[in-house]
Amino acid sequence: MTLERISDAELTVLEILWEQAPLTATEVAERIPADRDWSLPTVKTLLSRLLAKAAVEHRADGRRFLYSPLVEREDYVSHESKRLVDRLFGGKFMPLVAHLAEQEKLSDADISEIERLLREMKS
Repeated sequence: MTLERISDAELTVLEILWEQAPLTATEVAERIPADRDWSLPTVKTLLSRLLAKAAVEHRADGRRFLYSPLVEREDYVSHESKRLVDRLFGGKFMPLVAHLAEQEKLSDADISEIERLLREMKS
């Protein structure tokens, strides 16, 4: 997967399209969280950037365009997770887990889930 870096703002738009697509730019703008206070031109700019990055596609529907994601959310999360581990932990997962454990960010439920996943991976 050779996806260009997606900004936080662009990710907000993608999240909306992952939830429901296809949507027009106006429909995307209507679903933007109120605290963002983005105008329709801002949303159109973000959609244009995502088009240029091949993260979304659009098709004509009369005088408007309908936008749909070209990348699945799961694929994006996987790509970004790997990128984070590569960049911050030399491509190794265990230093990330150790870091989280040292920072006391892992709850008992998190640890149980990791143990369950490891058992599944072993069998």
